[in-house]
Amino acid sequence: MAVGSRREARERALSLLYEAEAKGVTPDALLADLPVAPDPYARTLVAGVGKHRPRLDELIATYSVDWAVDRMPVVDRELLRMAIFELLEQPDVPTGAVISEAVELAKTYSTEESGRFVNGVLGSIASVVRAQPGGSSQ
Repeated sequence: MAVGSRREARERALSLLYEAEAKGVTPDALLADLPVAPDPYARTLVAGVGKHRPRLDELIATYSVDWAVDRMPVVDRELLRMAIFELLEQPDVPTGAVISEAVELAKTYSTEESGRFVNGVLGSIASVVRAQPGGSSQ
């Protein structure tokens, strides 16, 4: 998959995760109701966040110093969930790509401080979950 299309898939996944949260539905329910299925990678990200949400939120809570998950800006929270899912479950995706894409999306769609916040949280999590050579510690 080309870099541009993976970037677009992440952006689409972020919008779908945001929509699911705004509507108060699960990511799977949102995907099931779409008239046109998203790109396969976007679908993987959205479904993965839905499936692994408790674990993702636990990691966010552990590594986001002084921030409760439910008090974060929605975009930051969904970006972190999506990127952590990639770090844990997509070992073929380079760590740097996951983090830099999440930071760019945070800078584009969230608050002025979000890029730095997302970078810090993901950097800490990546150092733990991808500490073993060759990718994920799963």
